[in-house]
Amino acid sequence: MPKLPKVNYWVYVLLCEGNNYYTGVAKDVALRFRAHLLGRGAKYTRSFKPIKIVYTESHLDRGSAQRREAEIKNLTHKEKAKLEP
Repeated sequence: MPKLPKVNYWVYVLLCEGNNYYTGVAKDVALRFRAHLLGRGAKYTRSFKPIKIVYTESHLDRGSAQRREAEIKNLTHKEKAKLEP
């Protein structure tokens, strides 16, 4: 059986108050989401409280995760909404 590559980083998108989206990178999305909820995340999520995680994507290294994060941040609101299941 082939060995599966270890996922090291995740790109995630949060739906926040005011129907806004926040995109970030983390090693542990659940832990990072809790930090956002407790006001220990990004300054943005202190102003616009996160409601739920709407999208995650795995990456093997930080660089590729950050490049994808930048791509998602450049999407329009409508395009980000299409990422939701």
